[in-house]
Amino acid sequence: MTIALAFLGLLLLLFTGLPIFAGLALFGAALLVATQGELGSVTEVIFGELNRYLLVAIPLFAFMAQVMIRGRIVDDLYRTAYTLTRHLPGGLGIATIAACTVFAAISGSSVATALTIGAVAIPQMLRFGYEPKAAYGLVAAGGTLGILIPPSGPMVLYGVTTDTSIGGLFMAGIVPGLLMAGVFVAWSMVHTAITHRHVAREPRATWREAAAAIRKAAWAISLPVFVLGGMYAGVFTATEAAAAGAWLALLVALLVYRSVGLRAVWDAALDASRLSAMLFMIMAGASVFGHILTKLRVPQQIVQTIVGADIGVAGFLVVMMALIFVLGMFLESIAIILITTPVILPAMQHLGIDPIWYGVLLVINLELAQITPPVGMNLFTIKAITKAPLGPIVRGSAPYVLLMIAVMALVMVWPQIALWLPGTMLGR
Repeated sequence: MTIALAFLGLLLLLFTGLPIFAGLALFGAALLVATQGELGSVTEVIFGELNRYLLVAIPLFAFMAQVMIRGRIVDDLYRTAYTLTRHLPGGLGIATIAACTVFAAISGSSVATALTIGAVAIPQMLRFGYEPKAAYGLVAAGGTLGILIPPSGPMVLYGVTTDTSIGGLFMAGIVPGLLMAGVFVAWSMVHTAITHRHVAREPRATWREAAAAIRKAAWAISLPVFVLGGMYAGVFTATEAAAAGAWLALLVALLVYRSVGLRAVWDAALDASRLSAMLFMIMAGASVFGHILTKLRVPQQIVQTIVGADIGVAGFLVVMMALIFVLGMFLESIAIILITTPVILPAMQHLGIDPIWYGVLLVINLELAQITPPVGMNLFTIKAITKAPLGPIVRGSAPYVLLMIAVMALVMVWPQIALWLPGTMLGR
């Protein structure tokens, strides 16, 4: 009963429009005063939560993404993908997913991926005869790959919260992310072949055209290979990889593309700082809320409930994925991670659930939150780009919701889809 009342009270407070960090901190502080009679060592709790070396990776990855976005590499990525796929049914759709996949490995943000790729891809798809809702849904879904294919901000936060290897989490996201992209590509090809037969197709690219296109996008493709390859080989930790990636992104933008100046670099640093500060404020608020839940022995109660119900690993995962799916309709991804993960971590440990496996399932579910109303951020991003009504965007995204649930179910049934690559990783 205590658990239900605590979460209900928090949700009601957040629905008033109060910023998430303030809602978490104020509600947690109010519960502390009501139950303990004092705030106690709240400042020490917040400092302990934020005083972690691994958190340095967040502003560094954010800066890397901002520099590459301002470097206008997306046009090269999209043109290369289209050159290689233009002869296939749904070639533009395939190119869009391919560009989203590569850009996801640069930006680490679903909204940034949908916004940046969508601005280039949607007008092109409409010009070639795609139905508007199909174009909107494809880009909205493709954008969700931003938090599954590493680097990923939510994965960093989950890793810090659970004390799980961030490098292992990043590697675990690669195969499911590529599987998700492959499922989207297959759907685009089948859907276009059946319902968009009138969409124009161009001749297959010659070897010379393909080589020229790949050469043009080589630097953009090399950045995620450099970052992820360094972590896989054990050369970098996640934080070191973020720093190395930020330097490489800066050098590519300044010396190769020559598309950014010092002012743009300064703006990229400011945006990365704002994003990081927002995340750290939410973490601070969540630490206060988590502190009072620990004082009230909520995690222990959850473990006792699960043991008493004897639902097993499968039952636990189904219940948690259903709960997170519902929460994702109303709350931000970061808030969901920081509210739910510390509470259920003891139960996961009791059931012997691999935290890397659960982390991948969690992130796939958080991807769903990006394209499910009423608070699907990618839906509103597409609306901002196109000025289209929300209805067609939601309808266009609906098939991808089902596809993503299917991929999540596959990863749940076959954990090695997520765990195989981290198991081969050097220096894990």
